[in-house]
Amino acid sequence: MQYRADSLGLVGHVTTLLMDLIHEQLGLHYTPADADQVGDRLAPLVVARGLASFMDYYYVLKYTPGPDDWLKVMDALAVQETYLWREIDQLRAVVDHLVPALITEQRGRPLRIWSSACASGEEPLTVAMLLDEAGWFDRAPIEIVASDASPVAIARARKGDYTQRSFRNLPPSLKEKYFVPRDGHWTVIPDLHRRVSYDLVNLVAEDQVARYASASVILCRNVFIYFSDRSIRRTLTVFEREMPSASYLCVGVSESLLRRTSVFDLQEIGGAFVYVKGAAKAPDQPWRFNVGTAS
Repeated sequence: MQYRADSLGLVGHVTTLLMDLIHEQLGLHYTPADADQVGDRLAPLVVARGLASFMDYYYVLKYTPGPDDWLKVMDALAVQETYLWREIDQLRAVVDHLVPALITEQRGRPLRIWSSACASGEEPLTVAMLLDEAGWFDRAPIEIVASDASPVAIARARKGDYTQRSFRNLPPSLKEKYFVPRDGHWTVIPDLHRRVSYDLVNLVAEDQVARYASASVILCRNVFIYFSDRSIRRTLTVFEREMPSASYLCVGVSESLLRRTSVFDLQEIGGAFVYVKGAAKAPDQPWRFNVGTAS
């Protein structure tokens, strides 16, 4: 059943109050022009809660939220637009340039790569494929951690089952190597899937971000476009504090942290732009490996 926000009293100051509360709790930034879209996505939650209006829902979320109320809000508002091999040049730079440098520097200590807004898991699986093709799993301890604020997204990532939409950029040879067809879907093979561990992380919740922010490489791509400057600063503050003195932060090609941080320097590494903290330095020559190229 479809519910329209205008039938639930989402008008005037209620709109502002609810969107401000969402901004505070989840970091997602909306303008008045987004009110109808936000309302239509949240309307089923209001009805499921047995509430008569969005004003009632606002008071529940602010003062007496249940253990999963905010998780359901995140699921309703999450934008899950992702696919395998997305913005691949930057991920190639990570595996081709950054991983060899970090493996050398860390001298046997596990290297952690955190995909901090992984949606349904295509980004960390892309990293895992690149690392596997380069043979790194056989020569160094590497941990890939992936997280998202949406429980539905993480459940999909843990399942590892994808439709054709996720394969729009992936070279066919890698699809055949790493995925098994099942009833019109493709499931990632266990040997690759086990390389990634998944968790729920809200990127504006300091304690949750701090669990993984000590990673040497953090992928935080295509999430800040939905955040306000204040929300970005809340996340960046933890990254700045917790990331090692030699580490790398990757954001999406349409995102910029210039004038938002003095801790990270933007550098071009391997033909892609990466934010570098402290004494991190990539080697002049990349690690060479052979992998298919998307058309």
